Amino acid sequence: MCGIVGYIGKRQASPILLDGLRRLEYRGYDSAGMALQNGGHLDVLRRAGRIENLRQLVAEKSPTSLAGISHTRWATHGAPTDDNAHPHCDQSGKLAIVHNGVIENYQSLKDFLTNDGHTFASETDTEVLAHLIGYYYDKGNGDAPVKKLVSAIQQALIKVKGTYGIAVIHTDCPEYIVGARLGSPLVVGLGQEEHFLASDVSAIIAHTKEVIYLNDYDVVTITRNGFDVQSLEGGVAKVKVSTVDFTEDEAEKGDFPHFMLKEIYEQPQSLRNAIRGRLSRDEATAVLGGLQMTPQQLRQIDRIILSACGTACHAGMVGEYLIESLARIPTEVEIASEFRYRNVPTTKDTLQFVISQSGETIDTLAALREAKRKGIKCLGIVNNVASTIARESDGGIYIHAGPEIGVAATKSFTSQVAVLTLLSLLLGRIHHLSSTDGLEMIDELEAIPDKITEILKQASHIKDIAEKYAHVDGMLFMGRLINYPVALEGALKMKEISYIYASGHPSAELKHGVIALVKPELPSVFIAPHDAVFEKNISNIQEVKARKGPVIAVATEGHPNIEKVADDVIYIPRCPSILSPLLTAIPLQLLSYYVALARGCDVDKPRNLAKSVTVE
Repeated sequence: MCGIVGYIGKRQASPILLDGLRRLEYRGYDSAGMALQNGGHLDVLRRAGRIENLRQLVAEKSPTSLAGISHTRWATHGAPTDDNAHPHCDQSGKLAIVHNGVIENYQSLKDFLTNDGHTFASETDTEVLAHLIGYYYDKGNGDAPVKKLVSAIQQALIKVKGTYGIAVIHTDCPEYIVGARLGSPLVVGLGQEEHFLASDVSAIIAHTKEVIYLNDYDVVTITRNGFDVQSLEGGVAKVKVSTVDFTEDEAEKGDFPHFMLKEIYEQPQSLRNAIRGRLSRDEATAVLGGLQMTPQQLRQIDRIILSACGTACHAGMVGEYLIESLARIPTEVEIASEFRYRNVPTTKDTLQFVISQSGETIDTLAALREAKRKGIKCLGIVNNVASTIARESDGGIYIHAGPEIGVAATKSFTSQVAVLTLLSLLLGRIHHLSSTDGLEMIDELEAIPDKITEILKQASHIKDIAEKYAHVDGMLFMGRLINYPVALEGALKMKEISYIYASGHPSAELKHGVIALVKPELPSVFIAPHDAVFEKNISNIQEVKARKGPVIAVATEGHPNIEKVADDVIYIPRCPSILSPLLTAIPLQLLSYYVALARGCDVDKPRNLAKSVTVE
């Protein structure tokens, strides 16, 4: 959550900072600001609201600077106001900081500083950190200013409890920017006579492809011509220069009106990317070398835990059905924010997967660390190759979905389900699944991208249905077996971007309380492909219709009888029931998109949400 961009070099800083913030606005859009070095003083520009408000202020002030830091905020401490917007300054006004994360002990630190004579202008924890660094800087010895600044940052951060990704500038050090991270991502961009800091590489992809992903407790100092990385307690830190594996164009909307719609339409290709090179027809299985486990080690696994949050958790729930169906290994899904605080019993042959699009989700990262603390082998399923989860896990599977900018996850969900399908196939083949079954699964999985393309051709039909129901205040989503998690995901999408109250349920649970909500003004969305429980779903639809509730059905083509009971039907191509979530999710994504559009909602920047949840 929140976005950081810093620049020092040979060009004017403000246009680069604004462009970087624009690319990061999906990470937070409550307020934005920048601080620029300007001949012995700082120009600090801040505005509540969207980045466009800051852009207008910058146009009015026309600041000139070759170095600066900037921030787009997702509010934690304090309302989205000009005063609470980053950057924040210290008591002297010579130091400015931008910060992602949460300082948990900010109140005790603030009390200490207040007793020392400090006064504060905001409600934020970040301003407290600015003052604390300034406090140690002012008490520093006669070292060069940049050494004093780095030392002050190190002393302050040792006192801090919480998470942070920060960038700091000081008027005494006009040719330096200092950054540090703990639990909140920060990346250094390397250029020719210029360097960058950012919380996400997409902010600087237009300027460089050579980057350094900082580790927790790293403190970096960048200048126009170089960089230095130390550990928080001093000493040189180990760093690795990486090359970014996506292009600037991939992080743009192109001809689509919204990132969400673009990413929905990218799913045929993102699914191909997820499975490419990972299917062996000779062995009738999947090839997942990133697991770094031998077949013998995999055979010994007697329990699997899938831990994730939000959409990734729903993908994990689909994975639970897949693994248990194909591999017959007991599997359970743990919400990461709960797992990290529970004392979950495990065995020596338990294997845990943590699932996260960004690879930086704070609760999921904490679940990984908790698992490793207890001696559980823990693997990651992530999209970001250089993420913290990718680096700290014992191995894993990359989903290769490409950059996902839309706050409401779409292609990452189907890509996560795809790699969980590959994992299930691999585990199934080393247990009891026949080669014939394996080859059939490969054929069906390779056909999925083209079937998604067929569903996308129904966008106009889905838009008509969405506009028909866009006025309602709530929706129910129903599914059974492997499509129950899809019902949860469909409800989540509807809530996230249209602000309609929506809830997902197993269809059979309808009569155990949920049916009390049914009324003519509350549509129910039934995911009812032609599977073993199709007739059961039809019975549940009849129960809703008997109480005058409207029904939207997602059904398999070739079964038009469902039109006799549902008010509106969206058809998906035929596929094995175990792969149906890869298809049934697509209409629900489009439905939520078009409902939000009809309601005039900002699809890519839904209220109160941010893309990457890096605070607890």
